[in-house]
Amino acid sequence: MSEKNREGKRTARERLAVEREKQKSRDKRRRALIVSASVVCVLGLAAVIGVVAANAGKDDSESAGPVVAPSGAQGKDGLAIPVGKESAKSTLTIWEDFRCPACKGFELAYRDTIHQLTDKGQLRVEYHLATIIDGNMGGTGSRRSANAAACAQDAGKFTPYHDVLYDNQPPETDDAFADNDKLIELAGKVDGLDTPAFQECVKNGTHDSWVEKSNEAFQSGGFSGTPTVLLDGKNIYEDRSMTPAKLKQLVKDANK
Repeated sequence: MSEKNREGKRTARERLAVEREKQKSRDKRRRALIVSASVVCVLGLAAVIGVVAANAGKDDSESAGPVVAPSGAQGKDGLAIPVGKESAKSTLTIWEDFRCPACKGFELAYRDTIHQLTDKGQLRVEYHLATIIDGNMGGTGSRRSANAAACAQDAGKFTPYHDVLYDNQPPETDDAFADNDKLIELAGKVDGLDTPAFQECVKNGTHDSWVEKSNEAFQSGGFSGTPTVLLDGKNIYEDRSMTPAKLKQLVKDANK
C-alpha cells in the first residue's frame, strides 16, 4: 500500500473518530435536556398538586367575605340579635344552635314565657348564634340556618322565623338545614318573609362570616355547650330548679 493510501485511511479514521465524539456530545446534551425537562415537569406537577391539596383542605367558611352583621345587631362586635325593649330591666342572653336538640327543648319549654315578658317590655333577649353541631357532627346546617335567621333579622322577621326553625328542626344527625331551598321553604311559614331579597341573602351566604365570628366568640367565651342561657349574667340553664314560672318571677322582681 502506498504512503498516500495509508495517509488517506488514517485521515478518514480520524474524521470518523471526531464525528463519533461529536455525536456522543450531542447525545449527552440531549439526555441532559430530557432529564431537565422531566424535573421541571415533576416540579410543576407537584406545585399543582400542592395547590389543589391546599384548596381541598379549606371549607367555604375560610373563603367567606367580609363580616356583614344583620340589621340592628348590637353588643360587642355587633354579634347579638336583640328582641324586646331596651328599657327592660332584665336581659336574657341566649347562645344557641338551630341544629341543637337541647336548644329546641329549651325553646319549646320557655318560648311562651319569653314572648310574654318581651311583649310586656319586662325582658330583653339577646340571641347569639353558634355552629357547634356542624363541628361535632359535620355538615353546614348550623351555619346555613344561622345565616338564614340573620337574613330574617334584616327583614324584621327574626323572632317568627327563629321559632319556625325550631318547630321544624331535623334530627341532629340530619343536616337538612344545609339546604338553602329548605330554609327558603320554611320562610314561607312566616308572613312576608319569602321575598327575593331574603332568598338572595340566604343563597349568597351574606352573613356567613358574621356567623363564624359569632361562633368564635362562643368558643372563646368558656361556655360548656348550647344552649347557654344567662339572666342578667347568671347561668339559669344550669339551675336545675329553674322553670318558666320561676323565670317569670325573677323578671318581675327585677322590674319592681
